[in-house]
Amino acid sequence: MIFGRVKPLDAILATAEKKGLSRSLGAFQLTMLGVGAVIGTGIFVLTSEAAQKAGPGMMISFVIAGFVCAVAALCYSELASMVPVAGSAYTYTYAVMGELMAWMVGWALILEYAVGASAVAVGWSGYFVGLMNSAFGITIPAALAVGPSQGGMINLPAVVIAGLVTWLLIIGTTESARVNAVLVAIKVAALALFIALTIPVIKQDEFIPFLPNGWGTIGVVGAASSIFFAYVGFDAVSTAAEETKNPQRNVPIGLIGSLLICTVFYLLVSAGAIGAIGAQPVRGLGGEILSPGTPELAQRCAQIVASGLNEPLACSKEALAHVLRSAGWVKVGNLIGLAAFIALPSVVLMMMFGQTRVFFVMARDGLLPAKLASVHPRYHTPHIVTIFTGIVVMVAAAFLPVGKLADYSNSGTLFAFAMVAIAVLVLRKTDPDRHRPFRTPLIGLVAPLAIFGCLGLYVKLPLVAILVLPVWGLVGLLIYFGYSRRHSYVGRGITDVPELDPDAPPLPVPPLPGAPTPGDKQA
Repeated sequence: MIFGRVKPLDAILATAEKKGLSRSLGAFQLTMLGVGAVIGTGIFVLTSEAAQKAGPGMMISFVIAGFVCAVAALCYSELASMVPVAGSAYTYTYAVMGELMAWMVGWALILEYAVGASAVAVGWSGYFVGLMNSAFGITIPAALAVGPSQGGMINLPAVVIAGLVTWLLIIGTTESARVNAVLVAIKVAALALFIALTIPVIKQDEFIPFLPNGWGTIGVVGAASSIFFAYVGFDAVSTAAEETKNPQRNVPIGLIGSLLICTVFYLLVSAGAIGAIGAQPVRGLGGEILSPGTPELAQRCAQIVASGLNEPLACSKEALAHVLRSAGWVKVGNLIGLAAFIALPSVVLMMMFGQTRVFFVMARDGLLPAKLASVHPRYHTPHIVTIFTGIVVMVAAAFLPVGKLADYSNSGTLFAFAMVAIAVLVLRKTDPDRHRPFRTPLIGLVAPLAIFGCLGLYVKLPLVAILVLPVWGLVGLLIYFGYSRRHSYVGRGITDVPELDPDAPPLPVPPLPGAPTPGDKQA
C-alpha cells in the first residue's frame, strides 16, 4: 500500500531518549525564543506588498495571519514534544501518515526554506540599494537592482548575498547564540525606534478608506496570505518542547505569548507606517487595481516618482526606512536600513541551513542519495547539497520579486502546517494512550481551525503561487516513484537507522539486494 510505509514511532522515540536533553527552558525563555525567531524578515520586507493589496486594512491581515499561526503552532507543539528529533514536519508525518505523505511534506519544505531564503535575499537587496543611495549617494542602476518583472535585468545584490552565505556555509561558519542574540536585539530595537517615532505623528485621514480593495485575493485576506511569511519561525518554540520545564504549561505560553507580542509589534509598525505617510494601493491610470510584483505596478510607480511626487509605500523596496525618510527622519531611516542590512543575511543563512537539514534527514532515510550530503574533505561540511541549494536560491533571487517569492514559500509552508494538524488528529485516534508531554488543548476545535485556516490562506494566494505547489509536488512524485521508493530504508525493511546529530550528514546507504558495495566513502 502507498500509505503503508510508516516509520516506527517507537524507534524514533527511542532515539530521542538517547539524546537526553535537559529540561531547562521556562515560559519567559520560550517566549523570547519565539520573538527572536519570528520578528524580522516579513515586517521589514513585506509591508509594501501588504499595502498594495490591503491598504490600511493590512492591520487586519496581520491579525488573521497571526491567528492561523497560533492554532497551527499548538498542533505543531504536540508532535514536537512527542517526536523531538531533526526533520520537524517531515519526521512527524513519516511517523503518522507514512512515507509518501512524508516525502511530499519534505519536498514542500524545500519551498519554505530555499524559496524563503531567496525572498529574504531580495528584501535585503532593497535595503542595501536604498542605504547606498541615501547614506552614500551611490546609485545602483535599476537594471542590476531588480528583476525583469520590475523593469530590471538581474537583482545583483541579492545574488551576491546569497552567494556569500553559500560560501560561509561551505567553509563552516555558523552563528553562535551570542551573535544571534545581538542580531535579534538589533531588529527589535530598530522596530521599537520606528514605532516611537511614527505613532505620535499618525494622521487619521491616512486610514480612509480602510479597506480600499475589500477582502479578496487582492485585499485583506490576500495580504494575510502573503504576510504569513512574517510569522514563519515560530516552530523554533515548538521544536524546543523537549528542553522545556513543564511543557504542558510553558509551551502554549511561549507560543501564544511570542505570537501575541509579534502581532502587537506588527500592528504598531503598520499603524505607524500608514499614519505617517499613507498606505493606499497604487492604481493604474484608469483606476484599475494593480497586482504587486507586476511590470504594470513598477511602471506606474516610476511614473509617480518621475512626476515629482513622493514614492508611495506600496512602491518601496525598503518600506520602513522609506517611511522614516519621507517623514523627515532621513538619518534614522538610514539606521533602520543599516539594521536590516546587518540582520537579514543571518536569516538567509538560517533558512539555507534549515534546507540542508531537511536534505540530511531525507537522505538518512534513503529517500535521497547519500552522495548529496557528501562532506568536504577540508571543511567537513556538506558542500554538494549546500552548493545546490545556493544555486537555487541565487537563481530565484536574481529574477523574481520579493512578494512572489514569499507567496511561493508560503504555499509550501501552509501545506506542511496543515499536514502537521492532520497528523495530530490521526495520532489521537490511532494511538490515544501514547505519552504526550504536551497535549494540544481543545484538539477537536484547534486542529480543524489550523487545517482550514491554512487552506483558506492558501486559496487566497495569487494563482501562480497556488499552482506552484501542485506542480512542484508533481515533480516530487516523479522523483519519489523513480528513485526514492526503491531506495527507502523503511521500504527495504531497515527500521533501525541510527539518528545522528541533526547537523550531521547521513550514514552510508545500505546497498540494494544484489547491488555491488559502493567503493566511494559516503558521509
